[in-house]
Amino acid sequence: MTSVDRRTSAEPQRRGVAAPHPDGTDQLSSGYTLLLIEDDPGDILLVREYLGDSDVAAHLDVATTLGQALGASHAPDAVLLDLHLPDAQGLDALHQVLDRWPQTAVLVLTGLDNAAIAATAVTAGAQDYLVKGQIDDTVLGRTIRYAIHRKRAQNAERGLRDSRLLANENVRLQRGLLPKPILADPAVRLVSRYVPGRQRSLLGGDFYDVVQSSDGAVHAVIGDVCGSGPDEAAMGVALRVGWRTLTLAGIPKTERMRLLEDVLVAERPHDGMFATVCGARIEADRHQIVLTSAGHPPPLIITPGAARPADIRNGLSLGMFPGRGRWHESTIALPPGAGLLLYTDGAFEGFSADGTRLGEERFIDLAGHLTAITDPVEYIDTLLAAVQHDDARNNDDTALLYITHTSNI
Repeated sequence: MTSVDRRTSAEPQRRGVAAPHPDGTDQLSSGYTLLLIEDDPGDILLVREYLGDSDVAAHLDVATTLGQALGASHAPDAVLLDLHLPDAQGLDALHQVLDRWPQTAVLVLTGLDNAAIAATAVTAGAQDYLVKGQIDDTVLGRTIRYAIHRKRAQNAERGLRDSRLLANENVRLQRGLLPKPILADPAVRLVSRYVPGRQRSLLGGDFYDVVQSSDGAVHAVIGDVCGSGPDEAAMGVALRVGWRTLTLAGIPKTERMRLLEDVLVAERPHDGMFATVCGARIEADRHQIVLTSAGHPPPLIITPGAARPADIRNGLSLGMFPGRGRWHESTIALPPGAGLLLYTDGAFEGFSADGTRLGEERFIDLAGHLTAITDPVEYIDTLLAAVQHDDARNNDDTALLYITHTSNI
């Protein structure tokens, strides 16, 4: 069977809950950072006293207007918000605070005892609704502490959910970039490896594919969308699917490049995006290959004891100068026992053991040196381990696609 291996000037005035320091500044105890948005001096004093008598260690900032509060550069752990301020009234003040600090616990502290408004405030995102005159130091301290812990738990849960969504997105992108080859010849063996850049959470724009046409020829492609991130990954998927469709439809190789460039130009988010692509057709007799390259490194012909780049005519990268590209087919003999190694530039952009960049020439020498390893899977894994020697510094994606034929091994 076929084998496939794969944080202004308008800043709130800071107040501490502890006694003033002899130098005139507040001696702030360690703990939570709280922001009280309140314009009534009596209520401000009362909150300070309650906090001082509570078991909550906290810094207290005071803002007498909403505008002053929103000018703060640091996010507090909790906000105590009066709903009747000189520059904001009612739930509008709450919405502005929630928008300003979406990850902060916000507690309404008001003189209005209204169950309907309380329910609406909590539904809008407030952690609690406290009525002045109905609280004391114990209630205030406990409510603040629970609100902060509850908000942190909500933030953590949201972060976990976002991480799961991102992971699912990665799986979908990976499925698009790393396809299931369409092969009928059980003697054709594929070994592929894809290593995304180490400092990115999403797969990049490297892609590859392999399909076999009805005449027995095996068609392969490898490509690299310049840049990193979801836009490049999405473009890589679009180009791969486009290539597969055009290939199965029997469109000639040079015409495929033109049509793929049309897809890239139509779909790219900015004019600076381009892609390098290399396509190969391994003829039905497996002794001849036809290559077409759009600015991509040439594949390597792997023979016992040697690896040499295929001698091909390189055309412009797709999208570099739309409409001006000219691509040519290069027909090359595939010696008995030879394999075809297609790769992206991440294979030689990494660092070698001596701390210098590997470079394309040394990558080719390394690929040749390792040909003593005859098992294709072991060969590719050893090669990949060598080019990924210092993977913490390797920010580029790396894709390798090795095609062999069992009758030639």
